Amino acid sequence: MAGRWMEFGKYGAAGIPGWLAIARGLDDLVTGPVSPVTSKRGLAARVRYLTRSAAGYEAMARAGITAKPRTIKNWIKTGKATPANREMVDAAYWTLRRHNVVTDLKRRLNNNGAGTRVEIYPVDQAGVDEKRRRDISHRAINVRGAWDDMVDAWDKGPNDPSAAEMLDVIWDEVITDLGSDYDAYSYVTHIGFAA
Repeated sequence: MAGRWMEFGKYGAAGIPGWLAIARGLDDLVTGPVSPVTSKRGLAARVRYLTRSAAGYEAMARAGITAKPRTIKNWIKTGKATPANREMVDAAYWTLRRHNVVTDLKRRLNNNGAGTRVEIYPVDQAGVDEKRRRDISHRAINVRGAWDDMVDAWDKGPNDPSAAEMLDVIWDEVITDLGSDYDAYSYVTHIGFAA
């Protein structure tokens, strides 16, 4: 991570690492059922998606689901499953959904080589004493050539340390295009995509 924020938050600045904001922005681009997994409709939609392919059954197994096929069919029909099974179904669904949209995300974000515009909202300095505040403005940059690697790292999932490390390295490379003040954007409040 870029070095200007060695003791981030010491004087009251609030924000998150830029790589995490990128990961959250990618998460926001992945759509799925609006109904929560706790509802009959939400559970059924997720289970149907998972039971359509071998990859779905593999995702369920990785999530820890050991229910028999008859029980899984019953979840669709009745919407009844234990809270633990609902959590595992939800985790399996989003893992598979995330993986299934990788190709589409790369295509959209690369935009035939034109890249995607990214808006960077700087850290919130409302809690910083006036004399310690820095002049950091909202910035926008067109990101090209980094999306394949970013999406591949993001696809590894939030619990993979190598994914976080890779996204951090890529984010540092992206923000160097902002000029001499690039280090001020290693932490941000939000990043938005025009995708």
